[in-house]
Amino acid sequence: MQSQTQKPTQNEQPKFELSTSRQFSSWLAEQKASLTFTTYQAGKFFLIGLQENQKLSIFERTFPRCMGLCSHENSIYLTSLYQIWRFENALLPGQNFNGFDRVYLPTVGYTTGDVDAHDIAMDKNGRIVFVNTLFSCLATISEEYSFVEVWRPKFISKLAAEDRCHLNGMTLVDGLPRYVTSVSTSDAHEGWREHRGVGGVVIDVTTDDVVCEDLSMPHSPRWYNGKLWLLDSGTGYLGYVDMKTGKFERVTFCLGYARGLSFIGNYAVVGISKCRQNRTFSDLALDKNLSDKKTEARCGLLVIDLNSGDIVHSMRIEGVVEELYDVMVLPNVARPMAIGFKTDEIRHVLRIPPQGD
Repeated sequence: MQSQTQKPTQNEQPKFELSTSRQFSSWLAEQKASLTFTTYQAGKFFLIGLQENQKLSIFERTFPRCMGLCSHENSIYLTSLYQIWRFENALLPGQNFNGFDRVYLPTVGYTTGDVDAHDIAMDKNGRIVFVNTLFSCLATISEEYSFVEVWRPKFISKLAAEDRCHLNGMTLVDGLPRYVTSVSTSDAHEGWREHRGVGGVVIDVTTDDVVCEDLSMPHSPRWYNGKLWLLDSGTGYLGYVDMKTGKFERVTFCLGYARGLSFIGNYAVVGISKCRQNRTFSDLALDKNLSDKKTEARCGLLVIDLNSGDIVHSMRIEGVVEELYDVMVLPNVARPMAIGFKTDEIRHVLRIPPQGD
């Protein structure tokens, strides 16, 4: 691990350090893509691209407890502590601002309350669907209410703010919600905590059937190239579900608590986190798997070749950021940035519709 390192420029003790493997920037350039990821632990939304000199461009904004990400056309959607934000690219095609080819502006905020919103997606009907973890359901936004329920597992007997099963992940198939991940099938207040080791399941939303079980804190289900991929976070493995047998087929050990999964071409990009020293993260198979391989949990991103299962590129994060939640590839984006609320900058970004002659 070497190549580029980003540190704060202040004279104070560094709070954040990012380093990449040697060919990470070259890989981004080859893919004609950039990356974005979230850390709810530090409340940061990161955008990673390339400068003209091919060095990394690292841009971050502060959004409390930011978690799930999705993109739709020219927009990015982000779940946060009690709101869902829509960011719109303020630049026209071919336009550039200080070297950035995307400037994502927060244009709409939907107030949901603190429902512990995790994964989010835009379905083919233009409806925002998100995982409402506190209420153990899939939900959509509303102009009148904090949310409207879309679906809940059949083992959840009522809509209650009790985080009964820790529903967390969702993926679309053919533009509609299809598979979700849950840490357990408990129907009691925070009952999932007693089933973290092997109680995890994948559920088919259209049939209510459990299609894969005996997982350990599964996250980030993603339908890609005809396969259902996911992260078995409690063991540390990226893999896919064999839909004929219902078994989770391991592909790559991810060197940390894996959350956040995105794809481009023949590559998967996986977010990994250090393990919190608390009851939620203790006594998981991940600890033994790390020990057996004589390594420790890391925080960062891994690029995995899906043909070989090898980790071919990586980004390592040290300092204040220790946990990631979601990661997303932005195809055909070279160098993105975003506008936030911590400075006066947002006052001066004005967008008007194109004017006729």
